[in-house]
Amino acid sequence: MAKTETKIVPVLIALMLGIFVSSLDNTIVAASMGTIVGDLGGLDKYVWITSAYLVAEMAGMPIFGKLSDMYGRKRFYVFGIILFLIGSILCGTAETMTQLAIYRAIQGIGGSALMPIAFTIIWDVLPLEKRASVGGWFGAVFGLSSVVGPLLGAFITDNISWHWIFYINVPIGIVALFLISIFYKESPKHNKAKIDWLGAFFLVGGTVALMFGLELGGQTYAWDSVQILGLFTLFVVAMIVLIFVERRASDPILPFYLFKRNVYLGTVLTGMLYGGVFMVATIYIPLYVQGVDGGTATNSGLLLLPMMVGTSVMAAVSGNLANRFSFRSIMIYAGILTFVTTILFGTLTPDTPRYMLTIYMVMLGVGIGPSFSILGTASLYKINPSERGTASATNNFIRSFGMTVGITIYGVVQRNLFANGVPDMFQHMDSRAILSPELRAKIPVEILDKVTEVLCSSIAQTFLWTLIPLSVAFVTMLLMGKAKMSDLKE
Repeated sequence: MAKTETKIVPVLIALMLGIFVSSLDNTIVAASMGTIVGDLGGLDKYVWITSAYLVAEMAGMPIFGKLSDMYGRKRFYVFGIILFLIGSILCGTAETMTQLAIYRAIQGIGGSALMPIAFTIIWDVLPLEKRASVGGWFGAVFGLSSVVGPLLGAFITDNISWHWIFYINVPIGIVALFLISIFYKESPKHNKAKIDWLGAFFLVGGTVALMFGLELGGQTYAWDSVQILGLFTLFVVAMIVLIFVERRASDPILPFYLFKRNVYLGTVLTGMLYGGVFMVATIYIPLYVQGVDGGTATNSGLLLLPMMVGTSVMAAVSGNLANRFSFRSIMIYAGILTFVTTILFGTLTPDTPRYMLTIYMVMLGVGIGPSFSILGTASLYKINPSERGTASATNNFIRSFGMTVGITIYGVVQRNLFANGVPDMFQHMDSRAILSPELRAKIPVEILDKVTEVLCSSIAQTFLWTLIPLSVAFVTMLLMGKAKMSDLKE
């Protein structure tokens, strides 16, 4: 890598802007989802607007990671930005929830190149002593986008139109595209190898089958129906075949040899188990505010703000701490705080004071924040330069897999808890009723109180379900050992 030819500052700005728009898109949508559902209908497709993005993003990660190792980072980072911008423009034109889900998937494919390649470029162009701290900045950018996202999304939704929450990506993406195209220079020498398309096919195909099985089960089809059992069977078969394919592939899309390194294995598994809590908070706290409290999209954005501030600050701080303390110790302390806070979220009621909810959000942000910088940095610990793209993409893929499976399962849990609580009362009501202030005002008080009580209970119980993967994450953190950035040498 020709470090002397690359203009570091504009390149870092470009990478941060790329991460900014891709992560902004999740939080800006989360704060506006109540209004979007109120406009387009389809409360049953609520989770899919997020899942579609995550599934598509996950599918592209291992492929883009491998391609960046083979042919260079720059061209695929540029391609990812362009595709993301195309998806953003399409999302702004959506007229149905189905269209929006499809366009979100296009965004996700573009976004799949941004995060893993960005972290890889950091390690390619920066000296060792600056990698962890800059990785912390990138985590802080994620947090910043999460702070700006809810507020900006709420403001645009309430004062202009929710369609414009997607168009806002365009000018930011264009600046990132210009900077990375002009100022990032990389060596033309790369490792040439064959793409493991067969492995990619079974990996992506099996994952998508699992997603459809979880989403359609218990709603469109019974859990014991031929369709759902067939999808789950397809997932299992695909995963078994994948193992055999990857063991024989000369250059596997999912490199099992990386998992022989304890630090990498612990990092990947922790990320897979840890991310679901953040997604549950960003999706269901806005639903709590609008559905239980009867607040607006602006209220939702303001309530997410404390969590995002905590996430942003701790992501930056943890990046610097990684030079002094082990990855494991930082994550364990963060995990304890996250675990305690999740229990507190499980106590939510319709009467929970707003100040208490704000405190919970700050605590969760502080607990989640270190994962965004520490796990990205630890995934490249002692990884050869020629394997960094693959290692980073695999880490992000598996983390996205955990988040996608998690939020789909949590969506099923919350949906079933809610439906079982008010099956006769709510089935004849418009699904937009409790999220639209106009329609909500027309619901009889006694019915509205019952519906909001059940909705609140379903959200609180969904948080408690996240304690299961969080508990397992404490075990996987131990695999990271005592490794820290100061152990490395150029």
